[in-house]
Amino acid sequence: MAIIKVDNLHKIYNETVIPVHAIRGIDLEFNTGEFTAIVGPSGCGKTTFLNLIGGLDKPSEGKVIIDGNDIAHLSSRQLIDYRLRNIGFVFQSYNLIPVLTAGENIAFIMELQGKSKKERLERAKDLLEQVGIAEKFNVRPGQLSGGQQQRVAVARALASKPKFILADEPTANLDSKATEDLLDMMAEMNRKHNITFIFSSHDQRVINRARRLITLTDGQVTEDIRVNKN
Repeated sequence: MAIIKVDNLHKIYNETVIPVHAIRGIDLEFNTGEFTAIVGPSGCGKTTFLNLIGGLDKPSEGKVIIDGNDIAHLSSRQLIDYRLRNIGFVFQSYNLIPVLTAGENIAFIMELQGKSKKERLERAKDLLEQVGIAEKFNVRPGQLSGGQQQRVAVARALASKPKFILADEPTANLDSKATEDLLDMMAEMNRKHNITFIFSSHDQRVINRARRLITLTDGQVTEDIRVNKN
């Protein structure tokens, strides 16, 4: 069964002035364990699509069904709670809280979920170990490299034990070595733990790793191919 299903999805901006059709009638399904890249040129609708399935924006028309629930009709408060408990986000700009340490950034999500301090600290330490920077637990983002910050961001995305992770251009601010290391880590988590990753990217290195490539052109799906990789 699909964990994500979008049905006749549309997003129109400036509907009452000069309408901009960012997403035009997309129908797609995603299953558990996918490692998928949404690709296409700038302005094709990649980030808008991720924002819609992540509940960061609401569609103008259509359904976004996650694990049987149509999140398009949830209230703002319901959406906040749903995102907190079901979806992990990794952003191009990392979006870490600068006054918190790496460990505290990860633990903060679990604090919002009401987890105990002991559970928060143990899981934060475990996740930093999984992403390969356990020694950075007490270090603030400003003292970390871009690649290390993005590893913290991935660990934070995993902290809530989400159904899937959305990664919007996660390699855009990284050099080649940091990009390869980050993608190796994500691919390993996908293989070992069946964690679902959905990327938006025009980075060829991300495209080369993906096992499913969905191409958007002017807000429409123009290609959807699955790649067999050992």
